Amino acid sequence: MTTTAIPETRKRQKLVTNYGDPEMPITETVKNGFFVIDSKWTVTFWNKTSEELLGVKAKDIVGKNILEKLAGFLPINFYAVYHKAFLQDTPVHFQEYWAEMGSWFDVTTYHHGDTLSVSFKSSNHPSQLSSAEQQLKTINELYKYVTEVTNDCLWEWDLQNKEIFWIDGGHKRMFGYPIENILLPQTFWESCLHPDDKERVITGLNKIINEATECKWQEEYRFKKADGEYAYVHDKGHIIYEGDIPARMIGATQDISYRKQLEDKVSQERLAREREITDAVITAQENERAAIGRELHENVNQLLSIAKMYIQMAQRGEKNVQPYLADSTAILQNAIEEIRKISQHLIVPDNHVVSLFDSISNLIVHLKKVYPIKIEFLTGGIDDNKLDKKIQVTIFRIVQEQTNNILKHSNARKASIEIQRYNDDLILDISDNGKGFDSSKKTKGVGLRNITSRSELCNGKVEIISTPGKGFQLRVILPFPPVD
Repeated sequence: MTTTAIPETRKRQKLVTNYGDPEMPITETVKNGFFVIDSKWTVTFWNKTSEELLGVKAKDIVGKNILEKLAGFLPINFYAVYHKAFLQDTPVHFQEYWAEMGSWFDVTTYHHGDTLSVSFKSSNHPSQLSSAEQQLKTINELYKYVTEVTNDCLWEWDLQNKEIFWIDGGHKRMFGYPIENILLPQTFWESCLHPDDKERVITGLNKIINEATECKWQEEYRFKKADGEYAYVHDKGHIIYEGDIPARMIGATQDISYRKQLEDKVSQERLAREREITDAVITAQENERAAIGRELHENVNQLLSIAKMYIQMAQRGEKNVQPYLADSTAILQNAIEEIRKISQHLIVPDNHVVSLFDSISNLIVHLKKVYPIKIEFLTGGIDDNKLDKKIQVTIFRIVQEQTNNILKHSNARKASIEIQRYNDDLILDISDNGKGFDSSKKTKGVGLRNITSRSELCNGKVEIISTPGKGFQLRVILPFPPVD
């Protein structure tokens, strides 16, 4: 495998996995026996604990047929149990009594491809432990307590031999596999990756291993549980180098399914809200177009038709044409005023010429000429010339929309518009003394929906306070972003 130069400080990084020996893999330190056999019953791996528990040295059995080597020593049902295990594609856990050893053995097997991995421990193993063994037991218990407290699944990964040791019972508790302290081939982990994530995750891992420039690996993906369902997980590990070669990785897997579900829920709610805002904006635009069309057709068009008729009568050479021309001029002036009112409603005054507050004041003056209502306008702590243009347009449109709602629906005699700053928020309050309504019931009014949509587009929010017969108050809270 081609490797690149590694900084000297990184080369010296080690993670102690065994008390007193940072170089030893955890599979050689835990007090479980591990061995691997192929489909022809040939032993390909035999750890030190297997030597201690079974009294057979690795050098005497690796590469040899376990049935021939331990003939007459293995329990009689060994063959049937392990032959059945070869047919399983998921880890299998069982207990077996070994008469020759006079002990019960707790066994976990996993079959993949042409190999069978076996993890076992003896219930009658001598209880007198040396100091080193006692220290090792304490470390193993610490692993267990860590998994219980953090709810993570701890593992050690042999990157060169492509084998993973699942430490303690985290994977059993979290994913349902009947496994505690067992060595599994990397191919089993790969087989559990979601098909849509598999290529991305494996490619990323191989890139780190081949480039040999990183000390950490982390990834999010979907992992198949024992029941066939997939969990979202976050995997992270620390890579241990031997010289320039990434040899092992110690890490933990965390189930983040709940977090992903919340993220998906928030995303769906956001999309639904965006669709609602878009619908409100489109509906408001269509209603506005319809209102403009009616105004042009029923009012301006009628005025122009009458003016045209008077002019035509004057053109016929009537003796007294002056009244027709005078009436036509007056009607045309009226039509011009109507068109000006429509344009004022559509066009936001240029804030380089007229300020936001002056625009609102002019709007109030115009409304007072047409409607018998008293409108008060108050401001406090704000220089409108320093407001972001988008905020100014939003405020003006909301004032237009709400004053229109008041004039159409409230039967109010008084109203007030107040704009003030409170800390980092801009507060717009529009209230009236009209008939109000029950604010506990969801309103379907397009005007209020449009106001809510406009405020949310500026990261603001809307509050409504109203009861039948006691008026109405609209409060819009917007962030206060001054112009640089």
